[in-house]
Amino acid sequence: MYFEHSPQIWLDFPALVPGTMFAEGITPDVQVGTRADAFTRAAATRLAHGTEGELPEIQAWRRAFAAMGLKPTQYRCAAESLLRRFRKDGSLPELHPLVDLCNAVSLAYAIPVAVFDISAITGFLQVRHATGDEGYLSFAGATEHPAAGEVIFADQAGAAHARRWANRQSARSAVRHTTSAALIVAEALHGTAAADVTELLAALAGELGALWSVKPVSAVLTRASPRFSFLP
Repeated sequence: MYFEHSPQIWLDFPALVPGTMFAEGITPDVQVGTRADAFTRAAATRLAHGTEGELPEIQAWRRAFAAMGLKPTQYRCAAESLLRRFRKDGSLPELHPLVDLCNAVSLAYAIPVAVFDISAITGFLQVRHATGDEGYLSFAGATEHPAAGEVIFADQAGAAHARRWANRQSARSAVRHTTSAALIVAEALHGTAAADVTELLAALAGELGALWSVKPVSAVLTRASPRFSFLP
């Protein structure tokens, strides 16, 4: 299997820095609360000096959404949505230990972090423009068809696993209690993205090792080396 961005995405967004990670041996029976707290405290410290919309990481995504023809305050990247909810509520709901950990890391770095159950992905996963034929399964159970040109995460079978790029994941490949192997994708566009994504991956790898005793494989992708291959 592999993950990549299409050549057109790289052409349109040359500042893109994607970080990818594959982990096996995931179980739902670990407690991440204490370890996740360190990341949420880091996020709280940053938010004490201003709102999420003022962070350079989020501003870069807002510019990207505007470039895609989306109203940035109507369609927010996942990191902005998490930060906004955290700022208002002071916490995030518990979903699954891996998702909870990745959400906490996303808060700390203000970078969208997507987590996919690879058992629901056919062949490969590519970030590309939709043709209009792909099917997206919402968490409400409805099947949607992204319009041609929308940036999606699509697999070989034509299933859309995320809509509007980093805006909304699909229920089809959401992590659940039966998940044992996951693909994690972090994407950033701001000026220090290369250093920040590298640091994010290292932090996440350390947490996965401490909590699940696994050794994930990871890579920071570039336009010259855009593909992350892994063996589930």
